Amino acid sequence: MKIAIIYYSKTGNTREMGSVIAEGIERAGGEARLFSIEEPMDQEYLDACDGVIIGTPTWVANTCWQIKKWFDVDSRELNLAGKLGGVYATAHYAQGGADVALLTMIGHMMVKGMVLYSGGASLGKPFIHLGPVALDSVGTHFEDCKEDFRIYGERFAKKAGELFER
Repeated sequence: MKIAIIYYSKTGNTREMGSVIAEGIERAGGEARLFSIEEPMDQEYLDACDGVIIGTPTWVANTCWQIKKWFDVDSRELNLAGKLGGVYATAHYAQGGADVALLTMIGHMMVKGMVLYSGGASLGKPFIHLGPVALDSVGTHFEDCKEDFRIYGERFAKKAGELFER
C-alpha cells in the first residue's frame, strides 16, 4: 500500500515527525513518501495512494495558514475522496492549540470526502484520539513521543491495508 505524508514545516520539526510516521508505515510493510507543500508533488504517486497523512505546525492555536491555503486552493487538482486520511501536529506547548489544528485539518478532509483514521483508544496505549502531537518546548517530549508517531504510522498502514487490500 502507498501512503503520502504531506506537510508544511518552517523549523524542520513537522517534517521530522512525518519521517518518523513514515518509519512506522514501512515497519508495517507499506510504502511512504513525504511531500512538502512548498515543492512539486508526484501527482501519479498521490493518485495511487491508499492514504494521506497531513502534518502542520501549530500557529496561533490552529493549523498554519500554509496548510489552510493548501487545502483551500492548492489541493484542488488532487482526488482525495475515498482515501484514508490522518493528521498530526507539532507545537511548542500543550495548551498551544494543536487539538484545534488537528480538528481543522480533519474538517477539511471530510469536505474532500476522505475516510478518517485516528485509532483512538481502541488499540490501547498510546491513545491517539485525533492524531499525534509533538511538543518541542516541554522537557524531552519531542524526542520521547517519537515512538508514538511510529506506532501511529504502523497502525495507519495496517488500517489502510485492511480497507484497500488489492
